[in-house]
Amino acid sequence: MPDVAAEGLRVLFCGINPGLLSAATGHHFARPGNRFWPALHASGFTPRRLLPEEERELLAHGLGITNVVARATARADELTRAEFAEGGQLLEAKTARLRPKWLAVLGVTAYRAAFDVPGAAVGPQERLVGGVPVWLLPNPSGLNAHYTPSALAEKFGELRAASAED
Repeated sequence: MPDVAAEGLRVLFCGINPGLLSAATGHHFARPGNRFWPALHASGFTPRRLLPEEERELLAHGLGITNVVARATARADELTRAEFAEGGQLLEAKTARLRPKWLAVLGVTAYRAAFDVPGAAVGPQERLVGGVPVWLLPNPSGLNAHYTPSALAEKFGELRAASAED
């Protein structure tokens, strides 16, 4: 899956890994039940709800997308601890090179595994990744029942407000 990224973005969103449909279509968060695109719009990051095939339009808003792990799977729990650790190292180098204002990792479990931070919780993190501040967001997958669409949009909105202040 190619990244949607450029130097100096306002926020680089980082998914866990591509799902099978995303890998097949070549577009991030392509599964219809994924709530990334609705949350992005509802939180005010984008003026309208973008479709996965419009992902390159994010760059005009100072936003981008990457993943912790490149390998596509049906479920994130199919990934190994070693894949997360390697992905964390690659993400460290990527953020150091791209220098976004914020790195937004979409998934508490993935962040904990990639950076060995067992107590991490949603919100801003103390640890920098590649010298970049990190904001941990809930996984927007439809499989994540812990967050309703409105609660997810609220968490995205907190990051949007913080990134606007920078």
